[in-house]
Amino acid sequence: MLAYERELLQQVSRAVFANPFGDERWELDGVLGQTAPDADDVLERAVARARQLRERLGSAADYEGETAELLRHALLFDAFHRFADEFDGLIEQQRLQEEPVAFPEHPAVASYLTAGGWPEARLTRVFELFYQLRRGYTFIRALVGRGPSMRRLRESLWNQLFTQDVLRYEAHLWDRMEDFSLILLGETGSGKGAAAAALGASGFIAWDPRRGAFTESHRRTFVPLNLAEVPGTLLESALFGHEKGAFTGAIQRTPGALARCPAHGMIFLDEIGEIGPAAQVKLLRVLQERTYTPLGASQPATFRGRVVAATHRSLDELRAQGRFRDDFYYRLCSDVVQVPPLRTRLAEDPGELGELLDVLTARIAGSAALAPMVAEAIDRDLPDGYAWPGNVRELEQTVRRVLVTGRCGPPNAAPGGDPFAEARAGTLSAQELVDRYCAELHTRHGTYEAVARITGLDRRTVKKHVQRSMAGG
Repeated sequence: MLAYERELLQQVSRAVFANPFGDERWELDGVLGQTAPDADDVLERAVARARQLRERLGSAADYEGETAELLRHALLFDAFHRFADEFDGLIEQQRLQEEPVAFPEHPAVASYLTAGGWPEARLTRVFELFYQLRRGYTFIRALVGRGPSMRRLRESLWNQLFTQDVLRYEAHLWDRMEDFSLILLGETGSGKGAAAAALGASGFIAWDPRRGAFTESHRRTFVPLNLAEVPGTLLESALFGHEKGAFTGAIQRTPGALARCPAHGMIFLDEIGEIGPAAQVKLLRVLQERTYTPLGASQPATFRGRVVAATHRSLDELRAQGRFRDDFYYRLCSDVVQVPPLRTRLAEDPGELGELLDVLTARIAGSAALAPMVAEAIDRDLPDGYAWPGNVRELEQTVRRVLVTGRCGPPNAAPGGDPFAEARAGTLSAQELVDRYCAELHTRHGTYEAVARITGLDRRTVKKHVQRSMAGG
């Protein structure tokens, strides 16, 4: 093997295990593809060059030691991209199915790998790794935003799945990630749930060679629970489940969120800062001992998933006030990831608003064709540099309102986008003021429960105020 060939193999080996959202992989693709890193065909050129080198050198089985390992890494790089469309097709099929979908292309993948010198005994792990890598890339890449803060977020989320070294993850940690809890911090509506969902759909899923399918659907590996929306008296039942007769009204056995989370799955505890010390103690036990006891049960159950929590509050302040236990905090935060607010994202890249409008309009209306109309309404009705205090959730509600009413604000909002201008002018009744305030909070936070928590009103009263405001008084 010539010196330049070995150097090229070493670069391919680094690329195989580099974070695809990080600068190192971006630069390596440019080197391997012998073109600018941002060229449209840089990846295709890099893969083609690695494939040509591998085919010229022959099977990894014909070599020993470091050379054989480098050739196996080049084979992984080649095969992963060669069969990317097949794995992407499986991911798309699985989006619609609660049960695992067969992967009939697996014999072709296996044949290609073994022909290149990959050990047959290690094929199962390659299928599992390829599928997880492809899901991680697909779901994290779907998070909109090209600015620095969103690039950092995607890079951080990838590391939460595969660590900073995929090779180390593959060798030692692929079945240990449930021991690494995570806290997502960010303002209300900034997209913490979307970030968590990307992680939750991208965890390890075992391959069953007898069935020719993976053992779980990624639709079932993510179990979200908004703790702020669960009344305190029902929180334990929502988390841990209950047996029949455990309390008045418990007419049947009901599994909680922890039981619904499969092995290597992820439970997302949103608004973790809203729960009291008693619930924190019980969750601390889950994190430390991996066990919990459903209400009314005599035997503990085992939790086999990963915990990711989120909050818009400052946990440092809550800890200083004695409202968030230090031991719970330290057990929960193997790492902390910051989700940027929308105003920061738009300051870095104003064009991101158009991308978000395309995505949100397509999600709501089934097509992005109406996105220009929404953009026009925003330009017309909202002031320049509007800060979007409710973040992406407020933007989504704005899209819905424009699609229905043709304007950004509620029907009774003042021109210019300020729903409280009439209040300052002294022309609103008390009822109209409360109606409008609840509607504004609902726009920012997205749920009646969140508005009820902020205002101290019950949910039904909040809903009445919001609907009356939206109806025009």
